[in-house]
Amino acid sequence: MAEPAYALNEPDPSVQELIAARPQLRMDAQAGLMLDGVPLARIAAELGTPAWVYSAETMRTRLHALQDALGGLNADVHYAVKANDHLAVLRIFAAGGAGADVVSEGELRRARQAGIPASHIVFSGVGKTVRELTLAVTEGIAQVNIESPAELDMLSAVASRLGRVMPVVLRINPDVDAGTHAKITTGKADNKFGIPFDDAADLYAYAATLPGIAPVGLALHIGSQILTLAPYRAAYQRAAELVRGLRERGLAVERLDCGGGIGIGYRDEPGASPTGFAGVLRATLGNLGLKLMVEPGRWLVGPAGVLLSEVVLTKGDGRFVVLDAAMNDLIRPAMYDAYHAIVPISPVDALAPVRQSDIVGPICETGDTFARSRRLPAVEAGALVAILDAGAYGAVMSSAYNARPAAPIALVDGDRWTTIRARQSYEALWTNEIVPDFSGG
Repeated sequence: MAEPAYALNEPDPSVQELIAARPQLRMDAQAGLMLDGVPLARIAAELGTPAWVYSAETMRTRLHALQDALGGLNADVHYAVKANDHLAVLRIFAAGGAGADVVSEGELRRARQAGIPASHIVFSGVGKTVRELTLAVTEGIAQVNIESPAELDMLSAVASRLGRVMPVVLRINPDVDAGTHAKITTGKADNKFGIPFDDAADLYAYAATLPGIAPVGLALHIGSQILTLAPYRAAYQRAAELVRGLRERGLAVERLDCGGGIGIGYRDEPGASPTGFAGVLRATLGNLGLKLMVEPGRWLVGPAGVLLSEVVLTKGDGRFVVLDAAMNDLIRPAMYDAYHAIVPISPVDALAPVRQSDIVGPICETGDTFARSRRLPAVEAGALVAILDAGAYGAVMSSAYNARPAAPIALVDGDRWTTIRARQSYEALWTNEIVPDFSGG
């Protein structure tokens, strides 16, 4: 199943339809495609391609929209750092009042470096090490989301050794199918995440007996890129059932970490509604007196980013359009069969006759393909294109495969922009490599 899945006979939206669905974009008759108030061609001219560009205002607008939707609920937003962990991005969300959801020591340190208070950080993830748990306790973060009995015992030992009491929530696995790609579904019984629902109550009671541990609630996260409300409703109803059961046993339950996964529209559809999501929270959990947490990533930052690329050449009378961006830059199409809209940056190119092409990169892999049989205006060598909705799971998942340096990143804010990561030099690719004498040198 592609992520997200679309009918094979569904027509590709036009360039005009794609731009109209994204308020941060507009096509200027002279300057070409604009992200907020900045021509993307100007950034490409200065930074070269491929290059990432993020819109600060889009991030702020989406965060505020989610916060407004959650109004009246005792709920905090914790940005999922894994979606895009650049320090500038983290600072934008921190300034807007968001905390952080982290899944590694590196992400925890990044969040702290960006100025997010430890008290506004939750630590998720199925394989936390003793070193990572020690850092979490030492920093005094808001909570650790426990995913197994073994992890619970590990944290008890760490906290006791440090003379601390660590707030924990148990991440349950509600066995709910999120209806998304198999590789990003996390709430089914056969996924590696969380504690089986039927085991959670007894483990919660056990946690209450452990030194260094203060069980304060539950957590769940059923997947990513969820476009409908039914999976959330089913999962939160199960969570509410468990909360009531724990309280009947005399156990205190104060918090519920509701996870994230709110999906976005990658074509010209609207994507999931934060208002609808908040409505499900109210209907299923609103009468339980819980402190709620939500952990969006993609929904906040995905639409804020584009990947700029130049057409290197075309082959087979336009059958293949070869870009200078590649799967090492944006791996989602290769990994998930994910759809990303691609539009020309030139206003002239945007009006060219439409043809059907495979949009590919230069890497020596057939999987280095951004789109197959995509209908878009005919572009030739030297044309600039923007790959849309690439702000989440883009640069953060990129690699140096084929010895390709990391692309630069620019941040747009209104009509100004700046570079927030320079293009990596070729020499930096091997700076940390050590060649021993016995290797033949």
